[in-house]
Amino acid sequence: MHPTPDISHLTSADYEDVYEPAEDSFLFLDALEQEKDKLHALRPSVCLEIGSGSGVVSTFLSSLLSHPAFFICTDINPRANAVTKLTAKKNGMDVEALTTDLCLGLLPRLQGQVDVVLFNPPYVVTPSHEVAQGGIEASWAGGERGREVMDRLFPIIPELLSPKGVFYLIIIKENDSDDISRIFADFGFSMESVLSRRSGPEFLSVLKFFRNKDVS
Repeated sequence: MHPTPDISHLTSADYEDVYEPAEDSFLFLDALEQEKDKLHALRPSVCLEIGSGSGVVSTFLSSLLSHPAFFICTDINPRANAVTKLTAKKNGMDVEALTTDLCLGLLPRLQGQVDVVLFNPPYVVTPSHEVAQGGIEASWAGGERGREVMDRLFPIIPELLSPKGVFYLIIIKENDSDDISRIFADFGFSMESVLSRRSGPEFLSVLKFFRNKDVS
């Protein structure tokens, strides 16, 4: 097994503001490790993690790849971006971290340039007003169906991804994977489930999206 990134530099004070790696984070690492051969074959040049939190997922992917790639992490929380950079440095990796809403600060500059997009979104079903509250709640409050944040991102994914690009997303059962699949089918994408796991009351899945071969 590929080693999990060292996060011993993070403290309880960090976790007051930044999402602490949990079962969803570790499921994401396991899914990426399962995809290792496909990611090596893809040979991504630009990788983007949206909502990087502690930075553990991008740090893991960076260490997993067999060739250099440019890693960009975004988070709306400036503290998360600082922690992301610390996590990468602690593990001998290098990432750029940008404070922005989703990835809006990267468009149109990176349009069609990103080979791998990672997103562990706020997916918990909550009242809509909790989505905009900020603070640590913003890392999990997903609003109606837990979809309010990810639904904002979905139309941007086809703009971001390169022709060979892939998008990895974590969801829970309540987020309605069938509906998400239909949305991406309309974009000309296919969806597959990479890995799933039950964690307490939640059933977590990592989904992968990629362009249909007949779509330019």
